[in-house]
Amino acid sequence: MDNNTTVTDLKMRVFDFCEERHWNKSHNPKDLSIGISTEANELMDLFRFKSNDQMKEMMKDEKKRERIGEELADTLIFSLRFAEMYSFDIDEIIRDKMIKNAVKYPKPGK
Repeated sequence: MDNNTTVTDLKMRVFDFCEERHWNKSHNPKDLSIGISTEANELMDLFRFKSNDQMKEMMKDEKKRERIGEELADTLIFSLRFAEMYSFDIDEIIRDKMIKNAVKYPKPGK
């Protein structure tokens, strides 16, 4: 559950999975970023040519929602692997980026 699992827990779960399969040598910034992009595109493809109403219905359909979750998970797994291998602190980089986003995209009326 999201409330009980830390980012470090997730990173270690992905690390252990990859370590058990001896994938360390094949994981590098280029291939991991390609993996992130590929999985994000697979997620995007599920919504391609769908109307807003169709997408809302997809989210209510158990099998479609499961498939969407799988592609979202794949994207996150590659992202966590990249962060773990190259020592990115997820909390820090998200916090820093949100500060920059707040400047770039100010609240309406500001």
